[in-house]
Amino acid sequence: MKKRICIYPKDVAIITGKTERYGRSLLKRIRERLNKEKHQVVSVSEFCDYIGLDEEEVRRVMM
Repeated sequence: MKKRICIYPKDVAIITGKTERYGRSLLKRIRERLNKEKHQVVSVSEFCDYIGLDEEEVRRVMM
């Protein structure tokens, strides 16, 4: 099984129970906090560090 490295707004929506729009907004804030450019993606581990969730638990939800 392949594991994805990056996380997308739809993943954030599923994990948080909120909308994809919220997911886009949250990923934008994470990119800003990490000084990433607009075209750069957020990794699952960066997302988990920011939001305070266990990475393995998040990966299970993403499957």
